[in-house]
Amino acid sequence: MVTAVRSLGLQGISGYEVTVECFLSGGLPAFDIVGLGDTAVKESRERVRAAVKNCGVKFPVSRITVNLAPAGRKKEGTLYDLPILLGILASAEEIKPPAKDAAFVGELSLTGTLRSVNGVLPMAMAAARAGVKTLYVPAANAAEATLADGVTVYGVPDVVSLVQHLKGEKKLLPQPKWQAEQTSETGPDFSDVMGQENVKRALEIAAAGGHNILLIGSPGAGKSMLARRLPSILPDMTRKEALEATEIWSVAGLTDSAHPMLLHRPFRAPHHTLSASAMTGGGQTPKPGEISLAHHGVLFLDELPEFHRDVLEVLRAPIEDGEVTITRAAGSITLPSRFMLVGAMNPCRCGWYGHPSGRCHCTKQQVEKYVEKISGPMLDRMDLHVNVPSVEFEAMRRREKAESSADVKARVNAARDVQKQRFSGTNITCNAQMTPAMVGEFCTLDAAGEKLLKGAFERLGLTARSHDRLLRVARTIADLDGSEKIEAHHLAEAIQYRNTDILQG
Repeated sequence: MVTAVRSLGLQGISGYEVTVECFLSGGLPAFDIVGLGDTAVKESRERVRAAVKNCGVKFPVSRITVNLAPAGRKKEGTLYDLPILLGILASAEEIKPPAKDAAFVGELSLTGTLRSVNGVLPMAMAAARAGVKTLYVPAANAAEATLADGVTVYGVPDVVSLVQHLKGEKKLLPQPKWQAEQTSETGPDFSDVMGQENVKRALEIAAAGGHNILLIGSPGAGKSMLARRLPSILPDMTRKEALEATEIWSVAGLTDSAHPMLLHRPFRAPHHTLSASAMTGGGQTPKPGEISLAHHGVLFLDELPEFHRDVLEVLRAPIEDGEVTITRAAGSITLPSRFMLVGAMNPCRCGWYGHPSGRCHCTKQQVEKYVEKISGPMLDRMDLHVNVPSVEFEAMRRREKAESSADVKARVNAARDVQKQRFSGTNITCNAQMTPAMVGEFCTLDAAGEKLLKGAFERLGLTARSHDRLLRVARTIADLDGSEKIEAHHLAEAIQYRNTDILQG
């Protein structure tokens, strides 16, 4: 007879339903798996055979055909081991066919224990949408699966326990809903930073509005130290944002049973030797890259000019669109990539151009050649260009504590609350994501502001993109100030962060 067992699959970061059909027939013993499975799927034959025998169950001696439907969609990974085993046992009448509203996912060891698999959260959410009421996953993935609403999750330690549960001999207990522990740890604190008040202010504005920022300064000025403290002042994630980010990390295999859900905004700091595919995502079967792993968080590129030119240029479209489309021979997928871009760089190759010590011996042509590694379109997408000066001795020896990250974060959260009310009913969450129509509606200027903006537009040679980005930053500064309107001094502060002359020292 034919037995159908419901399971799930992954395509990109989205789950979809898979039906595992098993048929036992007469003829010479054989075990075939069809339905466009990859090598890992084909190898499940040996894992299933060994797991059945080592669990004390007789493996059927017959011709076994397993079909993974829909057969026209490519399947990959080891997550079909468990439903294949159950389908064979049900077809051999060792157990009753599983309930029609139950789905199974899991990799088998040769002894019959279940190993964890990647992407359980998006598959659990797909199961809920497909009407699955009961989901069986490896015990190590059970906490993550409970993040999906509307599904009862059972963590399965091994095949013997599952068979006993299905026969009614010894019931498994449902996995309780995972609850996040209350924690305030967000990494290094701004109170550790002495001086650099102007840079701290710029980072506060960037965090409040979700703006991109470029830090330029000599070695040891504190660019990396400041950037790595940015997560401590970022606004709290909503549950929707946390689930979206966790789905991506789950597919990438970066979650674990102790921390199945991201509680803080991701902070990704890839090395400058990474490839364009590692940045955007890719591979023979497309997987999330760094810009998707930084979704709803920060992508920090230290030593920005040292990145390969093609790696930086692939960021241009995702910065504007908030998503990236990857096309490979195996198919095309679209991944979310709504992130804050934070770059840090030296003013020249030796790093000391413009430093008071005068130790730089780079010529003007060498400085220009170094800065030209970052294209104009990329610079145009950076909302704030901030000079990070060397810290003065008096600031380093100051004994009083600087302002803590908690104090700054309180102001950032207040500004974000204003933005949430402003954009309620839309998919926009912060000022940096405003559409041109929204810029025209929410970033109106008085006569003094119009005159100031016109002068800056002509003097700095602003583009249409930088014009709108300038107004978005001014809107964020006004939100931090608690002002309903953008005043001239808000706009003036935003203009000072668009001065690209600091790139020439």
